[in-house]
Amino acid sequence: MSLPLANYDWGLIWDYRSDLLNGLVTALEVAVVALVLSLVFGLLLALMRMRPAPFSWIASIYINVFRGIPALVTVIWVYFGLALVIEVSFSVFQAGVIALTLLYSAFFAEIFRSALEAIPKGQQEAGLAVGMRPIRIFFSITLPQATKIAIPNIGNMFIGMVKDTSVFTVIGLLEVVRVTQNVVATTFQPFVLYSAAAVLYVAVAFAIDFLFRLIEKTLEAPPNGVISRAIRGRRQRRIQALIDAEIASAKA
Repeated sequence: MSLPLANYDWGLIWDYRSDLLNGLVTALEVAVVALVLSLVFGLLLALMRMRPAPFSWIASIYINVFRGIPALVTVIWVYFGLALVIEVSFSVFQAGVIALTLLYSAFFAEIFRSALEAIPKGQQEAGLAVGMRPIRIFFSITLPQATKIAIPNIGNMFIGMVKDTSVFTVIGLLEVVRVTQNVVATTFQPFVLYSAAAVLYVAVAFAIDFLFRLIEKTLEAPPNGVISRAIRGRRQRRIQALIDAEIASAKA
């Protein structure tokens, strides 16, 4: 008795591996660019929401609106609506980045707001007491600590950003799902190819989780990640080399 799964042509995954991987690269490129922009705008929104009205009102309206809009609707608005209003023709890549940035800035704003509010106010008061300017206190004391708190949630959001690129098939972005749809149209093996697409997304989720855990450990005090240990080891070897050189010169 043959297994049902044996009736599928699993060799198609290998045959179309380059197409699927190229689609994955495109999805990651869109997500990475959108991540950088979303972090910047999300931080600005968080600061606005922590300010008095009308800044807090504007930020609150933006956050609540875009947290409630699906990615599919947002990218359609950007690609067909916004482009028409401002009379600019966006590429599918640009439309995808803008859509993700609009959406995830709202989520990052709340992540940063909660992280910033977790920092004790006494630290800012201490900085002012020793003559530090507020802007320097923010970038040297408050923001680094808030970033450590926010890192795990940023990693989770980044995984969501990569997955949300799958809905951009509606505008023709050649990411994983769009490539899979094109291949399925010629091979008629949807189960095989969509299973391969799912495996790619899961692999990326594990990779992103691992990366952000490394970053989180690196930012610990004292740093405890693989990268930090490697840097400390290199620094210790350099110090030891200098000591050995000084000892050798002294003996000579």
